[in-house]
Amino acid sequence: MFKTVMGTLLKPFLRDRFLHLLVLLGIVLTCFQPAKIVQFPQFVDWDTIVTLLGLLMLTKGVEVSGYFDFVGRKMINAIDNERWLALFLVMAAAVLSTFMTNDVALFIVIPLTITLKKLTSLPVTRLIIFEALAVNAGSLLTPIGNPQNILLWNKSGLSFLQFIAQMAPLAIITLAALLLVTWFCFPSHSLKKLESNEGYPFQKRLLFSSVLLYVAFIACVDLGLAIYGLLAVILCFIWLARQVLLRIDWPLILVFIVMFIDVRLIVGLDILQPAFAHIAGLPDYGHYLLSIGLSQVISNVPATILMINYLPSGALLAYAVNAGGFGLAIGSLANLIALRMANDKKIWLKFHAYSFPFLLFSGLAGWFLLPLVVK
Repeated sequence: MFKTVMGTLLKPFLRDRFLHLLVLLGIVLTCFQPAKIVQFPQFVDWDTIVTLLGLLMLTKGVEVSGYFDFVGRKMINAIDNERWLALFLVMAAAVLSTFMTNDVALFIVIPLTITLKKLTSLPVTRLIIFEALAVNAGSLLTPIGNPQNILLWNKSGLSFLQFIAQMAPLAIITLAALLLVTWFCFPSHSLKKLESNEGYPFQKRLLFSSVLLYVAFIACVDLGLAIYGLLAVILCFIWLARQVLLRIDWPLILVFIVMFIDVRLIVGLDILQPAFAHIAGLPDYGHYLLSIGLSQVISNVPATILMINYLPSGALLAYAVNAGGFGLAIGSLANLIALRMANDKKIWLKFHAYSFPFLLFSGLAGWFLLPLVVK
């Protein structure tokens, strides 16, 4: 039993190449600044880690209950048109990502999409690309939709609803554009229906418990009591469903811890100090373009961790790093997750054909919308 549990926990860490690269980078950077090892715990924003861990546990509880899989298949059975099915799945990905982290939304929607390969002539590869774009568009709306928003929310001092009000203009216009493009990219053809849902029951007790805990945890985070909310979530899952705790994406938590440390070590390099010293003095458009550009090079979460050392955690930075999730696949970890799950080598080139126009569109839209939300 013990060996099985340890194997379940350790395998994801051994297979996570992105985590390995971050650790290797941290080791190299530490060689130049060995005295900072004792400061590593101070480099990590633990409020963000606690919030992210709680959300991962709760969304995994909903996933393990089987409810989304059940509902998704039932909805697919009711839709026999390619265009409307594509619109439904894109919208579902966007909506799920608003109250789950964007990668968790993908873990729910993409497996459903892949099953369609055996059942319909739907262009699954193209649909997965649109779902990846959808979770980037949807997740930017709420403070819990993606990791960079969790960090910005914790630093901003805004309430849950105030953060949503700040992000709503960009989220609405980006999602509207995506749905419009989806309409034209998927023709109105008839599709086969799934035959039955009988093989996909869901656990009502686990579902309802996860939903109630979700509301309570968000309230705790809003009140600055996230650690107590997390302890309550852990205790409840130990009692209700221990398998949920075993199936959490634990390497993802370590990825963000190492990211915090790596970014602080990069910022601390003497050779880069002259360049970093100029960041605060840049004009607003310089901050905006730099934040988008860094997102394209190092992904938007590390870019947020770096830029928040020099800029306020307000709308400008939030719009820039969320727009930066489009463009190159590395712009958002959700992109990498979606493309890897597709298991299609050709998808990488096709993804960028759609993603770069959305980077340009969301970047420009965000800049012109900023005056509406910045007072």
